[in-house]
Amino acid sequence: MAPAADRPGYWGTPTSTLDWCEENYVVSYYIAEFWNTVSNLIMILPPIYGAIQTCKDGLEVRYVWSFLGLAAVGIGSWSFHMTLQYEMQLLDELPMIYSCCVFVYCLYECFKLEHAVNYFSITLLLTFSIIVSVVYLIWKEPVFHQVMYAVLVAFLVFRSVFIVTWVYPWLRALCFTSLTVFLLGFVLWNIDNILCDSLRATRQRLPPVIGAVTQLHAWWHILTGLGSYLHILLSLQIRSTYLKRRVERDPRRGRWTNHRPQKERGPANELQRQQEVTSG
Repeated sequence: MAPAADRPGYWGTPTSTLDWCEENYVVSYYIAEFWNTVSNLIMILPPIYGAIQTCKDGLEVRYVWSFLGLAAVGIGSWSFHMTLQYEMQLLDELPMIYSCCVFVYCLYECFKLEHAVNYFSITLLLTFSIIVSVVYLIWKEPVFHQVMYAVLVAFLVFRSVFIVTWVYPWLRALCFTSLTVFLLGFVLWNIDNILCDSLRATRQRLPPVIGAVTQLHAWWHILTGLGSYLHILLSLQIRSTYLKRRVERDPRRGRWTNHRPQKERGPANELQRQQEVTSG
């Protein structure tokens, strides 16, 4: 990790337990880690748009919470990297656990009746979230948070791969694109941690704009934000397919539209239609 502070800035000495590889207060006096901050826009704006469209399409509220959960992570991460204060670090890290629990619920409850609520699963995930939060507030060890988050991600990966392998194989492209993008972000996150000194030395020899490309933690935000967004779309597609809805891209409105299938026209329905025409 980077030193506790590189330059003095608006938010004062960092109090967070983590300080990433980007040099502090280099781009702006008011933003500690500029590129790590602004890269969170991909986790804020698209999910808010997704939540709005989910409401307009009349989809289940759990998916609204999925999008808003991802947006909450982006806002928390923005606050953390902008200030490097411990309270803002919690605002970043704890919503990662909470939003991932929502993802888990959506994916593991995708083959249930519409609007069905599994209170046992909700209680289990809520209990997990509370325990992780309490332990992390007492034991301020970032590795603990990272392991708990990895456990939730593992549940999502196994469930996703199972569904696209045995249930809906035509969704493999979306599933593996989401996983690949997320995994690439994870790889860059580790490189940023391990080779921080080399990356910093390289930036000193590059023009500022080109040096910004080497901010690998910022790329972690971009790629994991995109991977998470694609995962929510995958979860939505699985759910809509199970409920026998047709989800497609509407190029005129620039968003996903959700259609219920038309009822099959059998003898009874045809007779009713003829009667309606006659009476009309």
